[in-house]
Amino acid sequence: MSNKRDIRAIVRAHLAGKPLGDVDFDALLQDLLSHHNCLTGTIHRLNEDGLLHLVAQRGIPEAIIDRVRVIPVGKGMAGLAAERREPVQMCNLQTDTSGDAKPGAKLTQMKGSIAVPMIINDELVGVLGVAKPEEYEFTEIEITELTNIAADIGKTFL
Repeated sequence: MSNKRDIRAIVRAHLAGKPLGDVDFDALLQDLLSHHNCLTGTIHRLNEDGLLHLVAQRGIPEAIIDRVRVIPVGKGMAGLAAERREPVQMCNLQTDTSGDAKPGAKLTQMKGSIAVPMIINDELVGVLGVAKPEEYEFTEIEITELTNIAADIGKTFL
């Protein structure tokens, strides 16, 4: 596992000025998940149709993969992060009653989760999501780090 100081360098090495089609988002996501001790993650890009489209995922069960391929802004954690333009997190996705997570999200068996919008020059370009199997609240330092990483990834979508 990489140390806390170099995860942005690892992410930037994955991106390294490559055109969008040459970035291995699956490998990037796996490194990010390993760093944060997460088992599940997604990268969504906001397309011209105004919907969030799945670019990469790790650990999403087959039973719900079709539900996360395209997400409307405002629906589920990723959609809410996009709509609110701020991170949305849950300490325990399994017991959440806020309505922020879609019911199918419980099928991931994850608990501590966060969705972070990718905002570049005040423009929403996507959402990064990660989740852990145990109850967890991401710290302000982790949220800042994930926000910066989301922006790094989002720059490839422009």
